[in-house]
Amino acid sequence: MKKEIKNRRMPKLDPVLFWDVDIDAMDFDKAYKAVIARVVERGDQQEIDEIVRFYGFEKVVTAIRDEIYFLPNYAIDRAIRFFPELKKEEMYCYLNRKDKPYHWI
Repeated sequence: MKKEIKNRRMPKLDPVLFWDVDIDAMDFDKAYKAVIARVVERGDQQEIDEIVRFYGFEKVVTAIRDEIYFLPNYAIDRAIRFFPELKKEEMYCYLNRKDKPYHWI
């Protein structure tokens, strides 16, 4: 029996970035937040350009600013280098950090 190949969208990213998932079974449209976060955290300029081409500039910036709940500090800095219009203080992943000082009453 022949394996049916689905006609699906897939960005041209290095599979090494997704070492922990089955990239052939991944739905890149549904998992856009995880894909964008992984590329910002571990990718280079070429991969950033590819996710912008694949998802669109506005969706990538919106996901980084408002929808991704966690990025390490170095990835936040990288996101700002890749997308200068982002501000740290507006990024949910920066505001949600556990290491920020809290004011206790």
